[in-house]
Amino acid sequence: MVIDRAGLATFLRHRREALQPEDVGLPRGPRRRTSGLRREEAAGLCHMSTDYYARLERGTGPQPSEQMLASIAQGLHLTLDERDHVFRLASYNPPSRGANSDHISPGLLRILDRLQDTPAEIVNELGETLRQTPMGIALTGDGTRFDGPERSLVYRWFIDHGARSPYPEDDRPFLSRVYAAGLREIATMRGPGSRAQQLASLLRTRSPEFRRIWEAHEVGIRPADVKRFVHPEVGMLELNCQTLLDTEQSHRLLVYTAEPGSESYEKLQLLSVIGAQPIT
Repeated sequence: MVIDRAGLATFLRHRREALQPEDVGLPRGPRRRTSGLRREEAAGLCHMSTDYYARLERGTGPQPSEQMLASIAQGLHLTLDERDHVFRLASYNPPSRGANSDHISPGLLRILDRLQDTPAEIVNELGETLRQTPMGIALTGDGTRFDGPERSLVYRWFIDHGARSPYPEDDRPFLSRVYAAGLREIATMRGPGSRAQQLASLLRTRSPEFRRIWEAHEVGIRPADVKRFVHPEVGMLELNCQTLLDTEQSHRLLVYTAEPGSESYEKLQLLSVIGAQPIT
């Protein structure tokens, strides 16, 4: 199968022109003349140079890699059908859908883009952070920077105890049970050979603590609606966690808010001023 450069160029241009700045969390500005996104804005969302993106739209660029296409699909807020179409135009088989997919639905992205002043993140069922707001990074650190099994907070929780630093010490034993029980449920649901089963097997060999909790065969242990965090600059925060589930992709949007007028509310305001600090 040969890349359809003209088809890819036309499709990308139409999708860019259909997006409005407010759809992707960008300010419109008083001097905007075009109705859609500018090329440099689309390129920034897709994490590539403006020149590279422009050549794709002109049909003169090189064949983009699968990783680049995934970034384009996410940056332009494509639906799964649109993402698959882009991959086929570039002569690739589309990536998998469902629980193994990292492609975030446009609906979840639109909501996340409007939560820039709120701690929020999108995670998959293995606890891998796919996207965070700046305040989400300020609260718990950048969860998207990891590779391999370390992408999963469940894995980091039991292997690297530094991952526990944003959480009060008194809460950690219960959270260990929550993570182990949740992984057991997902591993059973997905079955042998699944990523969840592989993660559980890896943890059983590397973490005596996980192995001990795993052998208790607990399921159905849920985290509290109010979660406690410890930040190195502002101290303890008690935040309500609201969850929005994308059932097709098994992705969850987690939004953390504080009761207005509470001490935690004031600390969140301070955190928005401090910005993202290294979590050690």
